[in-house]
Amino acid sequence: MNGVVEATNKNIKKILRKMIDNHRGWHDMLSYALLGYRTIVRTSIGATPYLLVYGTETVIPAEVEMPLLRIIQEVELSDVDWVRKRIDQLTLIAEKRMVVVCHGQLYRQRMICAFHKKVRAKLFKIGQLVLKHIFLHQDEYKGKFAQNWQGPYMVRKVLSGGVLVMSEIDSTE
Repeated sequence: MNGVVEATNKNIKKILRKMIDNHRGWHDMLSYALLGYRTIVRTSIGATPYLLVYGTETVIPAEVEMPLLRIIQEVELSDVDWVRKRIDQLTLIAEKRMVVVCHGQLYRQRMICAFHKKVRAKLFKIGQLVLKHIFLHQDEYKGKFAQNWQGPYMVRKVLSGGVLVMSEIDSTE
């Protein structure tokens, strides 16, 4: 769940960066950024978060001022008919959520297949020399222009899942 919150925050920050020139005044634009985030169709689920919560798409203020066919049709309904229509929409929320879950699962499968097409399994043998890649988040990372590898190391054991027990050439594990 924490990863979902981090991804949401990252996306809202991206929207805010596009809306403001400097770091000042972001709080004035936050409500607009949140509205944009909630009303944009997500590729992964094929729907907007607003639709999943409220069971209907949003009506922006411009649509209320300029009467569109959808608004005109709703206005001409009697109160009883409008309530029936709204109840029908609300009963379809569960169905819409199930469609979104299926869409999300299909999207996830497509992403997994795309990932596995790019990944090539490497088979290591005991005694083989290898280099250790240094990633940005590791303590050994020295900066943009430093080497991004360490080694060489010698493979001592090959465990399941691609895990290696390595040692330096002088045999310290």
